[in-house]
Amino acid sequence: MLRRAATIRLAALLALAGGCSTPPAPPPPPPAVRVFPPLGAERARPDLGLVVRARGGPLERVDARTGGVPVRGSLDTAGTTWRSHWALKPGADYTVTVTAAGRTVTQGRFRTRPARRTLQVAATAPLPGETVGVGMPVILDFDTPVRDKAAVERALEVRAGRPVEGAWRWIGDTRVVYRTRRFWPARQQVTVTAHLAGVRAAPGLHGTTDRTFAFTVGRDQTSEIDTRTHRMTVRRDGRAVQHMAISAGMATTREYTTTSGVHLTMDKGHPVRMISPGRAEGDPGYYDVMIDHAVRISDSGEYVHAKDNVWAQGRRNVSHGCVNARPDQAAWFYRHSLRGDPVVITGTDRPLEWDNGWGFWQLPWEKWRAGSALRSSAPLP
Repeated sequence: MLRRAATIRLAALLALAGGCSTPPAPPPPPPAVRVFPPLGAERARPDLGLVVRARGGPLERVDARTGGVPVRGSLDTAGTTWRSHWALKPGADYTVTVTAAGRTVTQGRFRTRPARRTLQVAATAPLPGETVGVGMPVILDFDTPVRDKAAVERALEVRAGRPVEGAWRWIGDTRVVYRTRRFWPARQQVTVTAHLAGVRAAPGLHGTTDRTFAFTVGRDQTSEIDTRTHRMTVRRDGRAVQHMAISAGMATTREYTTTSGVHLTMDKGHPVRMISPGRAEGDPGYYDVMIDHAVRISDSGEYVHAKDNVWAQGRRNVSHGCVNARPDQAAWFYRHSLRGDPVVITGTDRPLEWDNGWGFWQLPWEKWRAGSALRSSAPLP
């Protein structure tokens, strides 16, 4: 009898203990998520990009795609806002899946409005795959005038193997130029991407496709020309590899005066036809000649080229503004020149204008940056 009573009391105690246990807390509700453009939209603005915001908890993952291609974006430091890095493609379907609290909390699609007029990159310098000198700028020419230059400039990305500071400067409505603060470090690859798809460049004008190209910065070759001593020295990676006797502009007029400053080699030809500007056949000073191994360094007709006037080279300046050298040495310079090699000329009273050819290094850095639509620059990522 006593044993049965003890068993009843034990069962009662166990029942009492079980009745006092706390049930597990329900899982917290997932964060409330808002997507812009709204899911289901059929004419979303592509230039505003994609934004996902969470309230009540952090986001874990945003998977946005168009045509199966992921949309690049990133979370803020709080983990509650995700933004696409670039604008969206016009006239494209997008799917969005948002994950938080270990589960999918939002899923859907939207479509961007098509572009009425399109903006594209018409030409680039350097060319894709080109090997260039350390002073080479990046030049983008657009096929249509750009009104919202800041929006387009924000979409331009330059990535280098060995990053340096650089900035874009607008030269008119259809050309933008990127120059580094100092010359590129030699022997590296640079990739340029114009993330134009969806960018609103003017009312009704949008980019529709991105444009990416890469080029290589080659060896560091810089030439120094002193028009007073009539000498030219070519240095490669800091070591003198060629000494040349030269003859520069005779300087009897401004036209015949070689410009002083930091030039860049722009192109070359063998031969190049040179005709006196602003003169007709029979006029005083008229010439029409074929010149061998000519490397252009400005838009005002200046070249480093071959000429068989060794009696003047190293002694007198007798040219119409070009720098000429002995034929065999000019041929050497021609063979070993890359576009974007610096050619620094001193000794004359005519400075190279910053917008004469690729005279961009003539502008001090702060003045160069002042031509940016964003008014600032930052080190490359």
